[in-house]
Amino acid sequence: MMNRREALAALAATAALPLLNGCNSTPVPAPSAANPEADALALLDQIGESYLQFAPESATSLGIDTGARAALRAQLANRSAAGQQKIAEQVRQDLERAKAFETSALTHATRTSVEVVRSAYATALEGFALPYGDITVGSWRNTPYAVIQNVGAYLDLPRFLDSDHPIENAADAEAYLARLQSYGKQLDGELGRIQAARGKGLVPPAFLIDKALSQMRMSAKSAREGGSLVESIARRTKAIAGNWAERARTIAAQEIAPALDRQIAELAAQRAVAKDDAGMWARPNGDQFYRWALKASTTTTMTPDEVHGMGQDELQRLHARMDTILKGAGYTKGTVGERMNALSKDPRYQFADGDQGRAEIVAFIEDRLTWIRAQLPRVFNTLVNPNMEVKRLPPEEEPGAPTAYGGAGSIDGKIPGKYWINLKTPALHSKYSLADLTFHESIPGHIWQGEYTHQMPLVRQLLAFNAYSEGWALYAQQLADELGAYASDPVGQLGYLQAIAFRACRLVVDTGLHAKRWTREQAVRLFVEINGSNPMEVASEVDRYCSWPGQACGYKVGHSEINRQRERATTALGPKFDVKAFNDTVVLGGNVPLDVLAKNVDQYLETAKR
Repeated sequence: MMNRREALAALAATAALPLLNGCNSTPVPAPSAANPEADALALLDQIGESYLQFAPESATSLGIDTGARAALRAQLANRSAAGQQKIAEQVRQDLERAKAFETSALTHATRTSVEVVRSAYATALEGFALPYGDITVGSWRNTPYAVIQNVGAYLDLPRFLDSDHPIENAADAEAYLARLQSYGKQLDGELGRIQAARGKGLVPPAFLIDKALSQMRMSAKSAREGGSLVESIARRTKAIAGNWAERARTIAAQEIAPALDRQIAELAAQRAVAKDDAGMWARPNGDQFYRWALKASTTTTMTPDEVHGMGQDELQRLHARMDTILKGAGYTKGTVGERMNALSKDPRYQFADGDQGRAEIVAFIEDRLTWIRAQLPRVFNTLVNPNMEVKRLPPEEEPGAPTAYGGAGSIDGKIPGKYWINLKTPALHSKYSLADLTFHESIPGHIWQGEYTHQMPLVRQLLAFNAYSEGWALYAQQLADELGAYASDPVGQLGYLQAIAFRACRLVVDTGLHAKRWTREQAVRLFVEINGSNPMEVASEVDRYCSWPGQACGYKVGHSEINRQRERATTALGPKFDVKAFNDTVVLGGNVPLDVLAKNVDQYLETAKR
């Protein structure tokens, strides 16, 4: 495993490589007998550079859009049908190169990286072969709908431009404006795709279109008036000579707002024929899409019935633990869900209304972050120092967004990791659940785990697997519990267990919606009545499952597999088992499919037994 300094040096070296354009592909190098390791790393670097060509925003977010890659800072991914076809062709070529490389002489770490590319690219190609959808390469957000309440340029790009696109000089400001002009083009590229999908009979559920239209109209109004797109560049160019805000205002009003209007008109036309059937079963080729989405999310071949049954079993086990704690807290009557609903109404665990409550939430988060940072040497040998900040989601995104999400920052530390918190209303959060949410999204969850990828080849920092990412974040919640986060707070432990049970409910609900013909109302009821979940949170969650089929299943499948591997290691090593060494194995191995995770644990066991 390279250390951080070596990784940065390797990335600097790749900047001298010629950048790949379109689908042009460098032939796979023949492994040399003298140094197959170097040949493999060179191939991985080439594939990583190829990835950046179709995902230039990633170069900016990682802080590597400099030097030979500087042109990427003014570009956006091509969201048109033609752009998607070019990506699919590049993925096919790079997969062939990875599959052709002989890996038997490689170190375990490098062989793992090649296997990760093979898995991610093969799965993505299966997705691109489907008749519709917004397919990612090594990421978690696969969806049948290119534009909907939580998908689309109208959501992604304003947030990206403000939070990740740097403006330190006039060149950066020009790059911002170039991206702003491209934003309008990407909206029209998406428009062509959703129109084509409607021609194939693919229309989202009516209730999702209603949400998307409401949010998109807010975005169009904002663009017409300048809004965040203008405010962002105006705020950051006060010391840079130029009429930046005026130029941005012209682009926003004359190019972006009309493009948003065109998308609004198309979604309004779709709304006129839309139905409320929530699941993929009601869409053409929906069963096929869902089977693939489930595979992509879990990195397994589990069937919908198997996932559904797993969720029911896990829910029963977790509720048995919650029942014991609830009785100890004086809640003795009713189902676990009914008692958790009663607990949620207790004013002792509620934040104040309005801005006072929002301030209380941020202060609570900072307190829990201070505590968990001090505990981590107890469960890791290899520590990172996550650079992160807590940020409120943009108000126009909050109605269709989850309660929070987080991710690591750039390699050079200039762009901090973000823990995005939904503060539409403080009632979305409770004092017994917010600590657990924080551990999941930030430390030792997503942001913490993401820092370890900065020590890996470029392509490994670009590829992620939902089951691993979300499984790790749930395992991070478990580690916080094991470290004593709730030693004097049994109600807080209830919040943790309810959150894990929430993910078990997801297995039942996601498969119920998409394979068993559940209605949206059935799905919401299961969460509220069986698990005692917050109705305001759940409604948005269920809508998310409708637009991201399968994604919600990665969490508990991944968490259960990490624990299965830990139990396997504990049994195999006995007194030699060290939880620090095991945790290091999981994070230092990077973001991997679950079968590759098992191979990483095999390597740990072999070493530990010596």
